[in-house]
Amino acid sequence: MRLLKWFYPGMGIKRWWSACAGGLIIFGFGLHFILVRGTSVALLALGIALLVAGTTFEFYAIGKLSRSLLKVFLPAGETKFVDILFKKTQMSKGPRITAIGGGTGLATLLHGLKKHSSNLTAIVTVADDGGSSGRIRRDFNLPPPGDIRNCLVALADAEPLMSQLFQYRFDSATELGGHSFGNLFITAMTKVTGDFERAVEASSNVLAISGRVVPCTLRNVSLIATHSDGSVTRGEHRISSSPRAVAEIALEPGGSRPTLAAIEAIRESDAIVLGPGSLYTSVIPNLLVEEMADAIAASPAVKIYVCNVMTQGGETRDYTASQHVQAIIQHAGTGVVDYVICNSGKVPAELLEKYRAEQAEPVVLDTREMRGKSYRVIVEDVISAGDYVRHDPYKLAEIVVQLIALAGQR
Repeated sequence: MRLLKWFYPGMGIKRWWSACAGGLIIFGFGLHFILVRGTSVALLALGIALLVAGTTFEFYAIGKLSRSLLKVFLPAGETKFVDILFKKTQMSKGPRITAIGGGTGLATLLHGLKKHSSNLTAIVTVADDGGSSGRIRRDFNLPPPGDIRNCLVALADAEPLMSQLFQYRFDSATELGGHSFGNLFITAMTKVTGDFERAVEASSNVLAISGRVVPCTLRNVSLIATHSDGSVTRGEHRISSSPRAVAEIALEPGGSRPTLAAIEAIRESDAIVLGPGSLYTSVIPNLLVEEMADAIAASPAVKIYVCNVMTQGGETRDYTASQHVQAIIQHAGTGVVDYVICNSGKVPAELLEKYRAEQAEPVVLDTREMRGKSYRVIVEDVISAGDYVRHDPYKLAEIVVQLIALAGQR
């Protein structure tokens, strides 16, 4: 009975199946005249003509049949299908890249990397305790979904409207004020599936992302910062807004285990990229999860740290590029950085004034202090300046891909 459904009226299928059968029959007659009656020049010519006609008719019918089927699944039609097929095929051959961090910096990097590969894994910090994520964390005892949401949207292949929906933030005048739809969606999906990891995976399917996004740990962890004056601040939000420089950062409670997907991605990577992002509240927290730093050090992948373009008023006040790298090594140990990408582009003067009001300055590139280290420094113009100074996702991704290719030649 299921087979008979293909022959129901109005489906636009029967005619093209019949046409395919007709093309095969014409092709068969052509072969018959060539192989069986080929002694006559006229019959040989007729056979060749039938072969050509049958082949042409067959391709035409198959094309029409394909369009009839594609209209059901892809409203945009055949052109979009060809584009998707080409992209999926080419991107699946790209390098295996694991990007580690959080915040807008990681999402920026992923936006550029997805143009080169679909073999991407974003390992995201879950220490955020401010804004919508913080409220969800307190109300539902779940890992904060905000940074994960940003990465999902950055890797999304879904229609732009779906990405806009995930980033939509409710008006502050309502009970949902401050919450983003994506955060609420992931929270609801966690309750439906019973598991945060499965919820993120299901959300990935909804957005049809290129790659995957995984939390670094499923434990409800918080950050503790020890400042240069010996004082202590608890909580990612308070640390980020503190005017005091950070000397050391730690996770509370200790002994947090990494997700299996995170460790597998690190072990199978061609490249591991740390940052860009807030040094002590986005990048380093991932490295404090047990086994993460050891897994990175043991991986044969090329390891790249993307240094920030600007300091942060309290967190990394007056930090140079070498101090950024030293903080990574201090908390994660040696063997986690092979290359450091630093910016050489100039920050527009009007933006400098804006950042100085926040006690932030361009990160000083002190190459002399970075000589003779276990890592190499790559200095390029990698910024894109708008209302804020950001890393240019495409410039950055191009450098990462080039470093992977360079490592593959050795």
